[in-house]
Amino acid sequence: MDEPDQYIDFMAKYKDWISIKRLGIREDTRPEEVVHYLAGVRSTIDVKSYPMLAIKTSMLDEQAAKVCLGSKKNYQSLSAAIAKLSDPDTKKVVSESCSKELTPLAEIYLLSKVVTTIGYDTSINQTVMSKVFPGLKPPKKPLGRKGKKTEE
Repeated sequence: MDEPDQYIDFMAKYKDWISIKRLGIREDTRPEEVVHYLAGVRSTIDVKSYPMLAIKTSMLDEQAAKVCLGSKKNYQSLSAAIAKLSDPDTKKVVSESCSKELTPLAEIYLLSKVVTTIGYDTSINQTVMSKVFPGLKPPKKPLGRKGKKTEE
């Protein structure tokens, strides 16, 4: 096979986190393949950014689940869930999830989590790209520990 004319490279190393991604660009590389790759890079960055800033995303994830409990994928549910973000309980969780100066970033995370929990996407991601362009691979599930089987 011929060598690619161009590359898009992403490499990050920070403490114990390493991510390396490379896409070789050939004449037959389609724009949607490039966008799919870039969406993967973005998701890698998004997953790591908030914890690197010491924002407790697990607290915000739990609050998003509470705010969206029983919601269906429609704009009325989304509107109601977003309205709940101004509740005192939600504001308390946000303030406890991070230092005061990072509150705007925690709010961004929580809003994004609420929107995705309801079932909408606010940016191009690999899952959506795979649905729009079936020839593209869906994102891989992150590696991790598998839960222990429980005996009944």
